[in-house]
Amino acid sequence: MELLDGKLASRAILNMLQLKVAQLKTEGKKTPHLTAVLVGNDGASETYVAAKVKACAEIGYTSTLLRLEADVSENRLLSLIDELNNDTDIDGILVQLPLPRHISDEKVINAIHPSKDVDGFHPVNVGKMVQGLPTFISATPHGILLLLEHYKIDTRGRHAVVIGRSNIVGRPMSILLSANTQPGNCTVTTCHSQTRNLREFCLQADIIVAALGRPEFVDASMVRPGAIVIDVGITRLPDAGKKSGFALKGDVKFDEVAPKCSYITPVPGGVGPMTIAALMKNTFTACEERNGN
Repeated sequence: MELLDGKLASRAILNMLQLKVAQLKTEGKKTPHLTAVLVGNDGASETYVAAKVKACAEIGYTSTLLRLEADVSENRLLSLIDELNNDTDIDGILVQLPLPRHISDEKVINAIHPSKDVDGFHPVNVGKMVQGLPTFISATPHGILLLLEHYKIDTRGRHAVVIGRSNIVGRPMSILLSANTQPGNCTVTTCHSQTRNLREFCLQADIIVAALGRPEFVDASMVRPGAIVIDVGITRLPDAGKKSGFALKGDVKFDEVAPKCSYITPVPGGVGPMTIAALMKNTFTACEERNGN
């Protein structure tokens, strides 16, 4: 069994981007500028945004964090996005999800200009991804592809089972793994909460991508020997034995499943760092495309 170390793989990507940014500065060209919008003070969202801002600082990007109160009106948020769309210095915009219930995620995602949608959620970018055209790919699926690429895992002809059908991870992951690319060229089965005989599908899989948001759902009885397991889930569970008072758990029972695998991602330290690396990569591309670097 080999760990798919997201910290290690993401560091290689961030180091490469840092060198590219240094080159842009040397040539007197514009460097990437990412703006994050955080609505309210959700603890998990605060953590995610802080990690993104930290990554920007490490590799030389400009980053702006805009905070809005949880009761901000939907119109005010949409107006702010319009301002950011028209700001020529800003290359990438991300609005941290989830948003408060009175604000439509769909309206907010659609309001971000596709050329600045570094999260890869806009319907235009999703449509391009489906067609196999160059575009911004949703950061978590993109990060998983980069991780497989880093470890030189040949996915051609393999059977991949994706558990989860969200627009952010499950659906794009299934499309990308079935694409005529490397990583890709898999035969993909998409499973979800209504799938019958889920265990039987998983036992046929060469690759399992667990992205359903249920801690430790995938156990050893669902994994065939030698499988590759990608754990996208991350949930905080109370744990009195931890200094923080909680433990982070993935969708996979790691201690049980790991001995059966050829490769597996840890939680934390697997898919999470790769999501941030993919976001940074998307932001660099946005800067290049907008400024002709």
